Amino acid sequence: MLDFETSLARLAIALAIGLLIGLERGWSSREEKEGGRAAGIRTHALSGLLGGVSGQLSSLTDPSVLGLAFLAFALVTGLFHWAEMRVDRSVSATGAVASLLGFALGAYAVLGDPKIAAAAAVASVLLLALKQPLHGWLKRLEWIDIRAVLILATMTFLFLPVLPDYALDPWGALNPAQIWRYAIFVCAISFSGYIAMRVFGTRTGITIAALTGGIVSSTATTLTLARFARSDPGTSRLAAGGALLSGAVMAARVLLITSTLAPSLLSGIAAPLLTAMAVQLLIGGLYLNHHETTPSPPLHLQNPFDLVSALQLAALIGFILLVTAITIQYLGENALLALAALSGIADVDAITLSLAGMADGAAVPQTLMAGILIAASTNALTKIAISAFVGGRSLGLWFGLGTLAAVASGGLILILWPIG
Repeated sequence: MLDFETSLARLAIALAIGLLIGLERGWSSREEKEGGRAAGIRTHALSGLLGGVSGQLSSLTDPSVLGLAFLAFALVTGLFHWAEMRVDRSVSATGAVASLLGFALGAYAVLGDPKIAAAAAVASVLLLALKQPLHGWLKRLEWIDIRAVLILATMTFLFLPVLPDYALDPWGALNPAQIWRYAIFVCAISFSGYIAMRVFGTRTGITIAALTGGIVSSTATTLTLARFARSDPGTSRLAAGGALLSGAVMAARVLLITSTLAPSLLSGIAAPLLTAMAVQLLIGGLYLNHHETTPSPPLHLQNPFDLVSALQLAALIGFILLVTAITIQYLGENALLALAALSGIADVDAITLSLAGMADGAAVPQTLMAGILIAASTNALTKIAISAFVGGRSLGLWFGLGTLAAVASGGLILILWPIG
């Protein structure tokens, strides 16, 4: 049993939960005349309070009281919403579910953790309020995107628990469960950008296209922009600006991966990477601002949550992890920097994951930090060659100036504040 102040506070939270849900429900049906809807702000507020009172009564008497109260409430709510649907000639269970949820969260605020109940109420209201945007986003998605998520969810939640969670090789590098977790993590980052591109479409301007494309793959985005510039040489500076923005997103990916897997390494890489990001964003913005209009190139990027793509990424991560472990054991940590440079030519994520995963091992942290920075720098310089070769001399010049300025600024930070 709760004391008076605690009981009163929890009932107030139950009432507030109902009011919050009722505020959104009432606003969404504000055009309907009085009495034309099954539940408005007052009804939902009372529903939350009713759930809280029912929870209090069940704690004082018998738990079945809450169950019976919920069944009676569900019956009455269902009848009123059924009558409303008959009048409106519509089919929607959202209003009824919202009412039932308000009652249940009101009861949970009294019997359980009121903070969790309040958080669930906020999440529910957000889902209710985002009806139009969510429906619009779904219309832009295709079945192949949904299928990819379902396949990866199945493999993650059904297959990941049965994967061996220990190293299978003598060097302690190939842990199937760990490699798969790394692959899912990187794919999730890329998938967020992929979905953003599908939602915003390709007519939102090169700025959005470059930023969202950089979340998926900055190298692939740079290649697309280079082809765009070759088809229209007058857009070279514009394409260079987009490629620089995409490169800034790549640096942000490196920081995100490192902060998630090895926060201890951030002290050595955050300042130079953030400085380089700022320079890329500044110069890229100046390039884009040079044009009055910002057309968007058709970015046709592969779904990163596709099963084949995920398996390929997992294989690449496993290969880098194995080569890294062998390099340290037989060639020493100095050779690791050369490996980072070579790996950065093709991919930054895999070598970043590999080095960050070694933060708790025997490797010197300064070497791991330097390896991540070298891989990021090598990748940025490689994209200069890609832009010049595919997009032409003009694109290579504009993009190269911005990229070299970013790399040099990051290097200057390292000179002023050396690692370690």
